[in-house]
Amino acid sequence: MSAVPRSTATPSATADVERYDLAVIGGGIHGVGVLQAAAAAGLTAILLEERAVAAGTSSRSSKLIHGGLRYLESAQLALVRESLRERTTLLRIAPKLVRVVPFLIPIYPETTRRPRTIRAGLGLYALLGNLRREALFARIPREEWDALDGLETRDLEAVFRYFDGQTDDAALSRAVLRSALELGAVARIPAAFQGAERNVDGWAVRWTEGSSARRCQARALVNAAGPWVEAVRARIEPAPPGFAVEFVAGTHVELEGALARGIYYVEAPRDRRAVFAIPWKGRTMVGTTETPYAGDPARVVPLDSEVTYLLETYAHYFPRRSTKVLASWAGLRVLPKGEGRAFDRPRETTLVVDDEARPSLVAIYGGKLTGYRATSERVVERLLPHLPNRARVARTDELPLEPEPGFSLDG
Repeated sequence: MSAVPRSTATPSATADVERYDLAVIGGGIHGVGVLQAAAAAGLTAILLEERAVAAGTSSRSSKLIHGGLRYLESAQLALVRESLRERTTLLRIAPKLVRVVPFLIPIYPETTRRPRTIRAGLGLYALLGNLRREALFARIPREEWDALDGLETRDLEAVFRYFDGQTDDAALSRAVLRSALELGAVARIPAAFQGAERNVDGWAVRWTEGSSARRCQARALVNAAGPWVEAVRARIEPAPPGFAVEFVAGTHVELEGALARGIYYVEAPRDRRAVFAIPWKGRTMVGTTETPYAGDPARVVPLDSEVTYLLETYAHYFPRRSTKVLASWAGLRVLPKGEGRAFDRPRETTLVVDDEARPSLVAIYGGKLTGYRATSERVVERLLPHLPNRARVARTDELPLEPEPGFSLDG
């Protein structure tokens, strides 16, 4: 992973203690997003990340910038509408990092959602996307089915095509961080958060860099630690409010050979869950699973049963393609604790604050890659009443995001 330069901005300091308006814990997409949003608002801000940018879930997603077509079934219309709006924004400000790609939905007799349902869902998806090109859809003619990457055509009833976005999640995270640093923010990486204590000036924040103990004073604090959100909360005094969550592991496998016609959106034969088969840098990525996980977030790995589930699904739809596994990896989602399948749980991001009237701490629970920018702006907006009135220097929906030199989405 390419190193990200640290900011050269100089925060205010008193008695050798650096002072900031905001301290952010966690260097995933939401942490760097909050850092950028704060710097754009004119605030002084520091980010602490223990390992590397996007070292956790933000480099282990399905790499999609999408509205969430399946969320229409659970009537999460606000989430879909916001995601589609953010997709449009990212396509505009990060054209080298986010691109429109075709998605293909094959329909068989056993497919849960029938053609009429798919057509209605895609029509609503297009309307929520304001009928932009990337929101439109079509039915692929039967004479073109043999060119669909070896897709099983026996008993195939219909194939629908629509468009959504694809990205490199880790590269996008690094680009957002670079943007924040260019605006004057500060990043300490690697820096292990040790704790924070409330005082009359905000928060006394402690961390270590190697063997050196460091500290700063921040008016406000953001817990953007992803799967480590509760571990970070446990190190804050007084203990802030929490939110009942559970971890769900999602495994992906990378197979030899690349798909040429787009991303395939299929149902796993075993339980009818949605699974994607995705062209990814000369390979095919298949994912994801949703397995409850109760261990150390740093130790999540693919289970043999998850790999088997994905290979069975892929082979069911592409019986003539290779299932040789070249790589496999797993990430964690933070979902609301509840009954039933994780697949059916709400996916809205939850912000938990220490004081509803005048918050000085916000914790981010859950979150989607696609909506990171909108979530980050909401976090900063919640904290502004507690912070000095600064002159805004930029807007995050206008700031261009550039990848590292030589980067390509094709690998």
